[in-house]
Amino acid sequence: MHTASHRVQIYYEDTDHSGLVYHANYLKYFERAREHLLGVDELVRLGKQGLGFVVYRCELSFKLGAVYGDTLDVRTTPSLESEYRLSFRQDVYRAETLLVAGVVEMVCLDADKSLVPVPPSVLAHIERG
Repeated sequence: MHTASHRVQIYYEDTDHSGLVYHANYLKYFERAREHLLGVDELVRLGKQGLGFVVYRCELSFKLGAVYGDTLDVRTTPSLESEYRLSFRQDVYRAETLLVAGVVEMVCLDADKSLVPVPPSVLAHIERG
């Protein structure tokens, strides 16, 4: 699977009293990047079928902080870890400098909150890029 890129502009509201981006905001940036990668229309379509993705595991390593005015690049590389679990390597860069390294693992649940295989349509959408 390929690596997708998603730009994020840092606003003053993204920062904390230290002037750096508040750590939890990176999870929001990761979510937006995955949403663009998977496609909003596809996620809505699955939701109407009672299917949805939830975070199973998340790991972040903070290298350097972003500040107001930065333009960041969230680089997302998906991989299928099992028929039930997608892994997203998500790294945040300012130009070519790595700021945050992350991995988010997700599983698909049905309307009863039971684990189901990742839908083939999602895998096809990721493959198409």
